[in-house]
Amino acid sequence: MTQPYRSQPPKAKASVVRYKAELRKAIRRNAAEPEVNFLNITAMLDIMTIILVFLLKTLGESSASIPQSDDLRMPVSNVKTQPADDGVVVTVSKSQILVGNDRVLSLPNRESMAQTGVGARYKRSGPNDMYIVPLGEALKSARRTDKLVRQAKGLDPSSSEAIIVADKTTPYRLLIEVLFTLGQSEYGKYHMMVVQGS
Repeated sequence: MTQPYRSQPPKAKASVVRYKAELRKAIRRNAAEPEVNFLNITAMLDIMTIILVFLLKTLGESSASIPQSDDLRMPVSNVKTQPADDGVVVTVSKSQILVGNDRVLSLPNRESMAQTGVGARYKRSGPNDMYIVPLGEALKSARRTDKLVRQAKGLDPSSSEAIIVADKTTPYRLLIEVLFTLGQSEYGKYHMMVVQGS
């Protein structure tokens, strides 16, 4: 016996256009983020260049980078602190006195400096005076510049700092005269540069 033919509801025909639209949506949904197959090091090189320039500038300006020679041998110390960064550098070698990189005075021989210092002709009022005129004039010029810098940085401009780089055989009299001249030129704080020993 045959079953009577029962008509089923017609299936909705999928159109080709609808199929392609669904396919495109599925592809977009499942699409992965594009991988970066290369490394862009341009930004990293820029940063490294800036750091290198900063380090070179810092080392170049450091007061600890003062070269020693036969004319200038600094004393050795066990101090573990870092050298001061701010202040005018006064160098007292065996043959000259410098403020920064400028020579302000040529020194006489050591024997005469032990008794009278740099000599009467460089003093303000005779051989017993402690003030060294050429050094004082250079320090006053540096003090004017340092005063403006300290005001710009928001620091106290009432006095400046000095870093003294002296040969380890500097006569005591000469060192006292340099310190006295610094005090007369409104330098209220001193740092003595030494070589860090063990």
